[in-house]
Amino acid sequence: MTTESENRGGGAQPRRRASRTTAPKRSKSTRTGARRATGPATLCIDIGGTGLKMMVLDAAGKPVDERDRVDTPRPATPRAVLAALGQQIARQPAFDRVSVGFPGVVVGGVTLNAPNLDASFGGFHLEKALEKLTGKPTRVCNDADVQGLAVVAGRGVELVVTLGTGMGSGLYLDGRLVPNLELAHHVFRHRKTYEQSVGDRALRRIGKKKWRKRVREVIDHLAPVFNYAMLYVGGGNSRLLRQEDLPRNVKIVSNDAGILGGFHLWH
Repeated sequence: MTTESENRGGGAQPRRRASRTTAPKRSKSTRTGARRATGPATLCIDIGGTGLKMMVLDAAGKPVDERDRVDTPRPATPRAVLAALGQQIARQPAFDRVSVGFPGVVVGGVTLNAPNLDASFGGFHLEKALEKLTGKPTRVCNDADVQGLAVVAGRGVELVVTLGTGMGSGLYLDGRLVPNLELAHHVFRHRKTYEQSVGDRALRRIGKKKWRKRVREVIDHLAPVFNYAMLYVGGGNSRLLRQEDLPRNVKIVSNDAGILGGFHLWH
């Protein structure tokens, strides 16, 4: 996991306070929609292995419209994903800037890998491509990092784990992102990685009951490594967990944080 805004010239990390394509035209019905706060509106995009989601947030970080979701195209090449995003963007209310959560390592706006998308995303300048598509300034960050920006309290060491198509991770110290943490592809058990053990394929293979136990094993394994004050578990499959089965310093968070955290990339 990385974020590009910090890697751009080595600036400060984001902190949680508390072929060429033309910009798509938005419909008149959405272009005139009222905003809830004065200031720039942010189009927040969450690119996932199974779905592409987006929502416009006002200057206070509040939703302006309903979440828009479509299935991730297959094969999930940059061209195909950008085409699908362009159709979604055309349905959105007016916005002034763009934030993107991407399921892979991102440095300087360039996606270095994308294990759950097409391999052609390796070395792709997604930030530049989306700026061309929207005509708006854009920031791109690892999706788990974005989710964390929406939920961390900003006190001490905090860890975010997302459970969806794969497994994402984000690490924060006093609210500041510590970039480049990639737990998913490290060996966890029986020569299998974390992602192979608790990703969506594993869930479908072993069933919810065994999967919950395995997620608890992951949590117990991470606790003495990071000694976090709080661990936040998000992603689409986190809904299958039960809060009462988890330690007191582990909290299940809404998958919508993957979109809402995009607001904080600009703050």
